[in-house]
Amino acid sequence: MNRLECTSNYSVGLLSAVVKTVNECLAEAPKYGLQSPARELGTWEILEAISRCNSTGGPTGRHWVLDPVDGTLGFVRGDQYAVALALIENGKVILGVLGCPNYPLKKECFHYHYKVSTPKLLLQPCSDTLEKGCVIYAKKSCNGAWMQPLVHGDKKLEWPNSASLIQVSSIDDPAHATFCEPVEKRNSNHSFTAGLAHSVGLRKQPLRVYSMVKYAAIARGDAEIFMKFARTGYREKIWDHAAGVIIVEAAGGVVTDAGGRPLDFSKGVYLEGLDRGIIVCSGPILHEKIIGAVYASWDSSNL
Repeated sequence: MNRLECTSNYSVGLLSAVVKTVNECLAEAPKYGLQSPARELGTWEILEAISRCNSTGGPTGRHWVLDPVDGTLGFVRGDQYAVALALIENGKVILGVLGCPNYPLKKECFHYHYKVSTPKLLLQPCSDTLEKGCVIYAKKSCNGAWMQPLVHGDKKLEWPNSASLIQVSSIDDPAHATFCEPVEKRNSNHSFTAGLAHSVGLRKQPLRVYSMVKYAAIARGDAEIFMKFARTGYREKIWDHAAGVIIVEAAGGVVTDAGGRPLDFSKGVYLEGLDRGIIVCSGPILHEKIIGAVYASWDSSNL
């Protein structure tokens, strides 16, 4: 954004809102054990900070990867979305954070809302805002992934502040496993994943969920499988996966492409060299079954 791009009334109003929001967030830093700036930041200071966000990634150096609203359609509809932040160092994800404002804290509430057969007009059993919303995070050098509720009102974040270790499900029988997939058909081939589900013996209806919340569901044990097979020519972006991958792996899960290879975050802003699709599982047994089914079914698919 530059001076020429801020000349219209809309742009000026948007810029003012951004500056106001940034300073309001910085003023709340002490709630999270951080120090606020001595004064409010000016417009051009904030624009200068934003202009530094121009990394193209790659195999060397440290790069922050941010998706401020992952699952835009879910956000607009008041459904699931995530704020996703990851740190990549020399092509490897070493830190991941997922903020999931609408993620139910109770597992049964998540399953209630996202089964394909669930009528959309059913009353919500988790209407209390204190029963939803969490932050999930993991760091490469630490063991495990952690989850804690969002900080509400004037409460202060003090470790552990209800933080708890999360772990993937121990279910390895496909007949009892639950799988997630994107809501929109343009984001993944539902017919192909349905065929895979049938071939490996998955009996439950899929949970169709917006955003990287699907990674959160695997990490917390709300589901066991997440499959995504995008249309031909689509290039997966690193910010749609980086934070989720390290969180699932830290919680004990497995993440690879459909060929069984780890996702490569060293090629820039895209997951170049991705083999067909992305498979996320709670453990190696389910993962091997899905990979085997992909190889058995791929030649007959239209992907």
